[in-house]
Amino acid sequence: MSGGARLLVVGAGQAGVQVAGSARELGWDGPITLIGQEPHAPYERPPLSKAFLKGEAAIESLALRAPAFYTQRQIDLVLDQHVTQLHWTGVGAGTATSASGRHWAFDRLVLATGAQPRALQVDGADLDGVLVLRDVRDAEILARRLTTVTDLVVIGGGFVGLEVAATATAAGVRTTVVEAAPALMNRVVSKATADVVEAAHSVAGVRILTGVRPRELRGDGGAVSAVELEDGRELPTQLVLVGVGARPRDELARAAGLRCDNGIVVDEYSLTSDGHTLAVGDCANLPDPSLAPEPAPRLRLESIDNAVEQARAAATTLVGHARPYRSVPWFWSDQGALKLQIAGLARTDDDIVIREDTRPGRTTVLRYRGEHLVAVECVNNPADFLVLRKALGIRTSLPREKAVDTRLSLKKHLAAVSPQ
Repeated sequence: MSGGARLLVVGAGQAGVQVAGSARELGWDGPITLIGQEPHAPYERPPLSKAFLKGEAAIESLALRAPAFYTQRQIDLVLDQHVTQLHWTGVGAGTATSASGRHWAFDRLVLATGAQPRALQVDGADLDGVLVLRDVRDAEILARRLTTVTDLVVIGGGFVGLEVAATATAAGVRTTVVEAAPALMNRVVSKATADVVEAAHSVAGVRILTGVRPRELRGDGGAVSAVELEDGRELPTQLVLVGVGARPRDELARAAGLRCDNGIVVDEYSLTSDGHTLAVGDCANLPDPSLAPEPAPRLRLESIDNAVEQARAAATTLVGHARPYRSVPWFWSDQGALKLQIAGLARTDDDIVIREDTRPGRTTVLRYRGEHLVAVECVNNPADFLVLRKALGIRTSLPREKAVDTRLSLKKHLAAVSPQ
């Protein structure tokens, strides 16, 4: 379908691997080159804060694909190369250059450059012992440090921070989570779900401090020794993990003249502002792909699900059978014994309906916009999650009175209201 055109994918994470593989499977018959910045073959990132950090998984076991995947699909996987420059030679065509001076010519380009942790903007953030967690090298350093300290302060109560807090606490490290917002995971879940998660972490031994910011990180001999909070409290520690969000890696796109605004701006076909280059995954700013009952706002999604599904849709654009990216985004986070699953995209003003569960430790929260079910949040309740995620996907809403009626299962309630 490509007529021998050369496809270059910059970024060998989940999205980059998926778009390269899907393009080949859909009929791209020209050369495909996939460039990764790390020396490791593409790997899964979610286990870095859990199994890998515990020493239960080696980097080899995290491989996204077996080596045969690339050879059988004739995908040239190039590792340990940081692409720093794009030079256009035609409409969407050009040459990519790496920091080491290597060059790759392309006829079509996909940017899957991902995101990187945001820096903590306080004095002392550059002290030894102040870490972030994004890649396997970060995880290796964090794992080593956790075996040598008694205290850890996690700044940021998001997914990664809470996953590491659970892992560290289980390993015997006294752990405190500091979150500036009034509740954990403030941007992604309701206060009701956040309260359940906070309670579970507190029972497990994690100290949770919300509604407070760090003022300064203090050091002793160049190494971090304490976190001073804005309310005057001081937290002694030998290790700090910063998890205050991520910013898109869009420097390459900006330098190449592509439109960027909190990521590389793309349309529903993953096309950038030049109408030819594509961007997928954490680096892309895209129209909301969900089936919410209103016009789609623009956003950036950082999830495995989005990386895979957007990349699959983008591959159809590459081979000339473009279909718009439509999907109900979903996310998960394993935090010790707690499994959080979210589907759909809620807003802060969406209504909250709690489905009580008689089984301890299980919670299902449904989010409504008017009479439309727009999102669900499940804690240790995978059966409810599967049913409700499917309902969101086929735009079947569940009346609120049935959502709270536990005399019947959600599956039976939805069967009664689904079109036959």
